[in-house]
Amino acid sequence: MPAEPPIYAIKGAELSFGANKLFSGVDLYINRGDKISLVGRNGSGKSTLLKVISGVMEADRAEIFIQPGIKIAYMPQEPDFSGFNTLREVVLSGLPGSGHGEEYKADILIQQFAIAAEQNPATASGGERRKAALAKTLIGEPDILLLDEPTNHLDIAAIEILEDIISQFKGAVVVISHDRMFLKRVSQTTFWLDRGIMRRNNRGFQFFEEWQEQVIEQEIIEQKNLNKKLEEETEWLHKGVTARRRRNQGRLRRLQQLRIERREQMKQIGKIDLNVEEGDFRSKMVIEAKNISKAFGARIIVKEFSTRVIKGNKIGIVGPNGAGKTTLIKLLTKRLAPDSGFVRIGKNLEEAYFDQNRMSLDPKKTLWQTLCDKGDHILVRGSYRHVVAYLKDFLFRPDQAHCPVSALSGGEKNRLMLAVALAQPSNFLVLDEPTNDLDMDTLDLLQEVLSDYEGTLLVVSHDRDFLDRIVTSVIYMPGDGTVYEHAGSYSELLEKLPNKTPAAGRENKKVPTKAPTPDASQPSKTAKLSYNQQRLLDVLPQTAAKLEAEIAGIEQKLGDADLYARNREEFDRLSLSLVQKQKELEDTENRWLEIQMLKEELEAAK
Repeated sequence: MPAEPPIYAIKGAELSFGANKLFSGVDLYINRGDKISLVGRNGSGKSTLLKVISGVMEADRAEIFIQPGIKIAYMPQEPDFSGFNTLREVVLSGLPGSGHGEEYKADILIQQFAIAAEQNPATASGGERRKAALAKTLIGEPDILLLDEPTNHLDIAAIEILEDIISQFKGAVVVISHDRMFLKRVSQTTFWLDRGIMRRNNRGFQFFEEWQEQVIEQEIIEQKNLNKKLEEETEWLHKGVTARRRRNQGRLRRLQQLRIERREQMKQIGKIDLNVEEGDFRSKMVIEAKNISKAFGARIIVKEFSTRVIKGNKIGIVGPNGAGKTTLIKLLTKRLAPDSGFVRIGKNLEEAYFDQNRMSLDPKKTLWQTLCDKGDHILVRGSYRHVVAYLKDFLFRPDQAHCPVSALSGGEKNRLMLAVALAQPSNFLVLDEPTNDLDMDTLDLLQEVLSDYEGTLLVVSHDRDFLDRIVTSVIYMPGDGTVYEHAGSYSELLEKLPNKTPAAGRENKKVPTKAPTPDASQPSKTAKLSYNQQRLLDVLPQTAAKLEAEIAGIEQKLGDADLYARNREEFDRLSLSLVQKQKELEDTENRWLEIQMLKEELEAAK
């Protein structure tokens, strides 16, 4: 049977802004029912390409085919709500023509997303506005749904509702998002817009990093075969992708150990009287809360919650919008007094507080002046760094140091705000929704900085993948006043909740009133490693060290600038061997990590 023709196709698309060519030669097609993630670095042109597909913007050059009768609906990053008095009016505006007789569709979506329908868009929260924009895009039942950062400002419950809708949607979907877990769950195909070139992989986003690394490695081999110096962009990508994975393996090992330590701390906290001074445990105390409660009128936000935050803990706070996450942070940091109970703060704390919505940048200042008014060095966590070197850590080019803040893109401004916040001297970092509107490059950067941060961290975020990579424990607030903590990742917490995350608009979901059991996973019945696993745990580090030495030797030989011209066959053989050895090293490290994590889980369960 011949394949069904695409419902949308674009060939040879080119677009430039002045002298800056955003992309050229872009070919893509969309089939009925495709679920596509569109990914690429910040500023690569993803949003612009989505506008071209939607017809909102014209390319400089392109051949476009759309099957007759195909309806396309597009939700931009910043939807326009002007002229609407209620969010219900926003949703209804998505109906084609007069929409008379189809208003019930709006009511269905309003109930599904739990939208405050009569609220004025001008005073509605970012999450409510986003849900209304999504409902407006969906109500016309399009054949192609184009979504630009749909999860921004949504809480986890709303994101899960959107995941369900997309999975059941019969039309095609193209989505741009920084939320990795969302992309993994909804996409079956990946478009990668990379340095002006469009690449396609007929697999979902969960395979993107593996595919991306293969593409970059192949580029490096091809460039070496031509005896050319590596392009700056390719070198940056190689460092940011290949090296990051290896660094993250070590960070993951440390994170697993910290989660085990937090689990033990919580067991101790459950056994001791919080009024008693306990030596070493007391000296490491950052925050101590006992039976704190807080209500605003008849609405209970926190009810009799007790915890201790110990030095080095990295704690995520999750829950639906309006559950009281920011209020809890204010209670724990003594910015707000509880109605009952007490909070103590440890001595010698240096707190840095980051709230993206309240932090501002002077648009007239340069990046250099924003970080350092005088001189050329900045004190960062006890060490002096040159301003340009510190900016490079946050993915800024050296020539941007003297650019005004007003010339930065939205993603670049977010990066600069993080650079300012993380440069403050602190041993206690409080981040309230730091991941909103961040692109993947900045999220990776923030993850690395926070993983290496030696102080204590409290972070509110709806980004599930980010939390899984960062936190030692999760404080969960379902929204009914109960609060409890789970030592482990958000994904582990989700598996332990009796009905998983209570999502707005879903019926028959009872909120758990008791904390889940603290163990992150069920150990095997043997409660110990097998002989072969223990042997591999001892032997694999030696294998990895040997492979690292072999890789270093091959790289040294390939560094000979005359090798390609002198002995082409030897150059090709070494290039191939390098790729194979790097893959063997990665497999070896991953295998060791799996066994080590299993060992730690088994020991923690004893």
